[in-house]
This record gives sequence, structure tokens and C-alpha cells, in this order.
Amino acid sequence: MELGPRKIIEIGQFYITETVVLLWIISAILILFAFLSTRNMQKIPKGLQAVAEWIVDFIYHFVAQTMGSYNMRFAPYMGTLLLVLVVGNLLAIFGFRPISANVNTTFALASITFFMIHYNAVKERGAFGYLKHLSEPSVLMLPVNIISELAFPLSIAFRLFGNITGGVIIMSLLYGGLASLSAKLTGAVPVFMIGIPLPFNFFFDIFEGILQAYIFTTLSMVFVSNGIGHQEK
Repeated sequence: MELGPRKIIEIGQFYITETVVLLWIISAILILFAFLSTRNMQKIPKGLQAVAEWIVDFIYHFVAQTMGSYNMRFAPYMGTLLLVLVVGNLLAIFGFRPISANVNTTFALASITFFMIHYNAVKERGAFGYLKHLSEPSVLMLPVNIISELAFPLSIAFRLFGNITGGVIIMSLLYGGLASLSAKLTGAVPVFMIGIPLPFNFFFDIFEGILQAYIFTTLSMVFVSNGIGHQEK
């Protein structure tokens, strides 16, 4: 099984990986869905408009519950993050490697969250106020808290990468084992490939992909919210 970046297009020393191409496709799908679901808005939503409104309502409710109604300005980014990760992880259903199985993707998303945490924390609290926040409960904790903050993007990036990649490896081993067993016992008929992988596909390709996207987005919201504080505006 290949775990490194898969090169799709090579131009001299430069190349475009499978993950980048898949992200282009995901972006196109989400943009097309947004266009089709809003091109003919009705007072009583139906079809794609109803689906789109349900998604938007869910995202805004999700952000309000996690970050507070006074931080709703983060809803567009958090919603986009959740949708990209969900769609990108569900690609495993169609035989593609999930985008989260590439550590470059998870680290890039974690880095964006890391920047949002500290930019908004300094913006809301001020430089000295944020330094005071990092010094809580004692100034002796400042170095420990700084190390903890610096470790955050690595922690959530490798957490998402590890969970999704683990599922990919398990499914690869399962299919390989079932194919070998079928070849030994039934010859060319892949009898053990029928039905047996379905519950594993549901768990690792669907449930785990959605769950990890939800957890990553939740952690992003919690840490951004904690950085800026929970003061009602």
C-alpha cells in the first residue's frame, strides 16, 4: 500500500498530487451545489434548496452551541471546513484515498486553525492581555502553555491523519486477505468479497470519516473560542 503522496501530473521538478486534484473536485462539487441550490430560491424550500438550508441551519446551530452566538462570524469557515472534510473523507467509498490520509492536508488545515486562534486572541484580548492569558494560573506556567500552544497543530493534524489512515490500512489488509482467501478456496470467484466487507466499509469509510471531520471541526471551534474568551458581545 502506498502511503506517500501520489503524483498525478508531473512538470519537470514540479508535480500535482492526487490529494490536490481531489480538493479541486471537492471545491467544484460544493460550488456547483451552492449554485444549483440557490439559483431559484423559494419561500417554501424544496429539493436542493431544502437540503442547503438544512446544512446551513445545522452549521450555524453547531457553531452557536460550541462557540456561543457572539462568535457566529466563524460559522462560514467552520462550515466550509466541516463540509470539505466530510466530502473528502467519504471519497473512500468510491475507491479514492481520503484527503485526510495525507498528512500535508491535515497539517495545512491545522495550521489555518492555529493562525486563527492566535490572530483572533491577540485581536480580542490585545498582546498583553493574551500574554496574561497564557500566564494563567501562574507566570511560571507561561513556558508550558506556549509549548502546549505550539504543539496544538501537530496534535490535531496527526490525530486526524492517524485515524483516517488507520482505517485505510485496515480496509486494504481486509480486502487483500479476503482476495487471497477467495483465490485459495474458490479460485477466480471472489466469494468472500461479497457482503463481508460491508460493515467494515460503513464504519471506516462512512462513520469514521464523518466522525473525525466533526471532531476536528469541534476542536478548531473550541480552541479559537477559548483563545478569544467567552465574553458576550
